[in-house]
Amino acid sequence: MSVTPESPGCLAGIRVLDLTQFEAGTTCTEALAWMGADIAKVEPPRGEAGRTGFGDAYYFMMYNANKRSITVNLKSERGLALVKEMVKKADVFTENFAPGAVERLGLGYEVVSAINPKIIYAQVKGFGDGSPYEKGLSFDPIAQAAGGAMSITGELGGRPIKPGPTIGDTGTGMLLAFSIVSALLERGRTGKGRRLQVAMQDSVMHYSRGGFITQARTGKAAPRRPPANNSPHGIYPCKPEGPNDYVYLLTSRANPEHWPRLLKLVGREDLIGDTRLNDPDTRAQHHAEVDEIIASWTRQHTKQEAMAQLSGVGVPAGAVLDTQELVDEPSFYERGMLQTMVHGERKMAMPTWPVRFDGVPAEVKPAPLLGEHTAEVLADWLGLDAAAVAALRQDGVV
Repeated sequence: MSVTPESPGCLAGIRVLDLTQFEAGTTCTEALAWMGADIAKVEPPRGEAGRTGFGDAYYFMMYNANKRSITVNLKSERGLALVKEMVKKADVFTENFAPGAVERLGLGYEVVSAINPKIIYAQVKGFGDGSPYEKGLSFDPIAQAAGGAMSITGELGGRPIKPGPTIGDTGTGMLLAFSIVSALLERGRTGKGRRLQVAMQDSVMHYSRGGFITQARTGKAAPRRPPANNSPHGIYPCKPEGPNDYVYLLTSRANPEHWPRLLKLVGREDLIGDTRLNDPDTRAQHHAEVDEIIASWTRQHTKQEAMAQLSGVGVPAGAVLDTQELVDEPSFYERGMLQTMVHGERKMAMPTWPVRFDGVPAEVKPAPLLGEHTAEVLADWLGLDAAAVAALRQDGVV
């Protein structure tokens, strides 16, 4: 590997009491872990639902890198008391249970903030307080549907489609992580904690705000695929025409040089200056003809060849790369953007945090085995010795 990954250490010394599960909350705390925070992931003795509910460990591995796991029986009086002691030492408390669940556990905001007024109390919910659906359950597809993303994804006239990336889950977690760091920065000035809440529906609406531009312009709901107004702009087939053998290219209205560059590349210099195709508006009127001109060229090339040649002449282009092709690309490993996580007997290639700090990517450390760090965390956070932890184990508290 050309680059040696390491933790940026920006949040070293920050302690996060992590009661999250599945993806939205765990993505948030994983981002904090990459920045160097100490994440104490509190799990029930059977493990959090994301560890046990998907048939294998790969789902859990992807969203829980760089954390420490502690098992605590929160339904026992002593287990709850133990976590409340950890609250006193924590900088951040995170949870994404179903509505009302954390309060029933006895760890609602009023309880936790009374124990530690300086704590940043951060919650992910499906729908916001005051929403008619605030008691509803949500997963990524639900948030993408209710937040507007599906309505603007797909072909015009076709059914709505769920975007593949989990913007309802991971996207929400990233917004909360940024907000936590902002609240920690403010706390350094004021000494006061904050209560942060983010709804997955609201988060997806935030990521879909480009659609509101069309809404404002037309006074109508943004369509799934707006009529062509910037041709060529789209996805074009490449050889050997497999399921992902396409290249996406666009010519920007802001840069009139993209079109003649493209014509020269595809061998159609004769169309440079053609009044029917000379500007974006007239090309849009002939978009079917324009698309066929481009497709007749892309079909002669693989998507990688097409991307390289298009990019080489200054036309924005991207090959449609699938996960296997990304995993097989050596440059991602050389740059440290893909790293191999070892978790027990399993191995998995995993993307790291995409931002480099001083040219260095963040290190991917293994997701914890269930309860792997119980004794270690209780010693670090609460000063409990081996005998005290052994007694808690004997009594089924941890």
